[in-house]
Amino acid sequence: MNAQHKKLLADGLSAMNLPLSEVAQAQLLAYVRLLTKWNGIYNLTALRDEEQMVSHHVLDSLSLLPFIGEAKTLLDVGSGGGMPGIPVAIARPDLTVTLLDANSKKTTFLQQAVIELGLNNVTVLTGRVETLGNMTFDVITSRAFAELNDFVRVTRQLLAPEGCWAALKGVYPYEEIAQLPADIAADHVHAVQVAGIDAQRHIVMLSLRKGM
Repeated sequence: MNAQHKKLLADGLSAMNLPLSEVAQAQLLAYVRLLTKWNGIYNLTALRDEEQMVSHHVLDSLSLLPFIGEAKTLLDVGSGGGMPGIPVAIARPDLTVTLLDANSKKTTFLQQAVIELGLNNVTVLTGRVETLGNMTFDVITSRAFAELNDFVRVTRQLLAPEGCWAALKGVYPYEEIAQLPADIAADHVHAVQVAGIDAQRHIVMLSLRKGM
C-alpha cells in the first residue's frame, strides 16, 4: 500500500472526525490489500481500484462508528467481504464482532483476514441467520443484506433486549421504512458524509417498540 493510500485514509478519517491510531490505520490498509489479493479468486467486491476500496469500503464502513455507542457485541449479517464488520472491529477492539455469511468462499476469506490482521475480537460464522439459535447482540448491522423489512424479520430473535439495528443505506429509504412492521421503530435516519464518496449515504437506526 503506497503513501498515497495512507494519506487518503488519514485525510478521510480526519474529515469524518474519526481519530484512529496509526496501528489501526495500518490494519485497515492491510485489509484493503487482502481484499485486493483475494478478490480475483472469490469475487468479494466489484471494485478493483484500491483507492476506491479505501473510500467505498473502509471509510463507508467506519461511518457506522458514531452510532453504535457503548455496544459490547455486534453482528454483521451478510458480511460478504467483511463490510462493515472488519473495519469496525479494527477501530473498536473492545467490541466483540460476529461476521455471518452463507457463502463459504466468502467466510473462508473472512477467516483468513481475521487471522492475518490479528483480530482477536472477531468470530466468523458460515450459514443463514436463522441458524444462530439463542445468540443475542447489542447491534445488528448490514450493508447490503436485504430491505429493512426482511432484515428485521430474520434477525429480530437475535436482538438483545436494549439492542438496535443499524442498516447502512444509500438514498433515504422512504418506502422501506413505510413497510416496516408496526412494532419496529425507525428511531433515526442519519445522513452521513463519507470522504471520497459523492453520493447519498444514510444509516437507519431501528429498535423494537416498547410494550408491543
